[in-house]
Amino acid sequence: MKLTAALALLAASTLPAVAQDVPDLGGREVVIVTENAYPPLQFLDKSGAPVGWEYDALAEIAKKLNITVKYENTSWDAMIPAVSEGQYDMGMTGITIKDERKEAVDFSDAYMRSEMLMIVRGDESRFTDAASFAANADLLMAAQPGTTPFYVGVYEVLDGNEENARIVKFETFGAGLEALKTGDVDLVLSDSTAANGYVGGSNGGLKIIGSPLGAEDFGFIFPKGSDLVAPMNAAIAALKADGTFDALNQKWFVDYKMGE
Repeated sequence: MKLTAALALLAASTLPAVAQDVPDLGGREVVIVTENAYPPLQFLDKSGAPVGWEYDALAEIAKKLNITVKYENTSWDAMIPAVSEGQYDMGMTGITIKDERKEAVDFSDAYMRSEMLMIVRGDESRFTDAASFAANADLLMAAQPGTTPFYVGVYEVLDGNEENARIVKFETFGAGLEALKTGDVDLVLSDSTAANGYVGGSNGGLKIIGSPLGAEDFGFIFPKGSDLVAPMNAAIAALKADGTFDALNQKWFVDYKMGE
């Protein structure tokens, strides 16, 4: 399954691509923390190697800025606090730009925009959208606490109660998706980057239903006051302007199929 041209375009930020002077950082080492659990942004391929849109983007950014990138791993729950405390220079894992998060970390300019979609099993027929899911009290939703899908599920699909028993909480997105596949839950919410990747690689085992539930902008995160933000923004603008991000969108959101 391939994304439509419209979704491919949606993968790029709606902000204007205005090229700026890109500084030379003289080979500076930048330690970046990620989760490797958010395909096709960043994940482990069949060989166990980390790959994805964000890795390719950072490779191009590193060339532009003349930086040396070192990667570390942590869980989603630990990432923002760890970056905020200065344990890492930068974080990446499809992090939605939110005002409340800006109190703890600085964000780069948005490098991507995505929509929230509803993933169900391929044979699901009991509901077709958010309203019909909410109307059936027997149906369960998987969610990772603290993430955008969790809050969208709580406030846009269900009743606004974060302790609603119909929301089954998992530590990772992947665990919730496995629960969907095995029938332990009936719905998973994800932004379109991950949703289309997983559905495309499911051989019909999963599908997307209903209308998008909203849009979100993704940015890289940094400790407050980091001097890397301005150079990173310059590199992002340059790579939007020269077509590099468009090529990565084509590679990862149109041509790539999960599981191949």
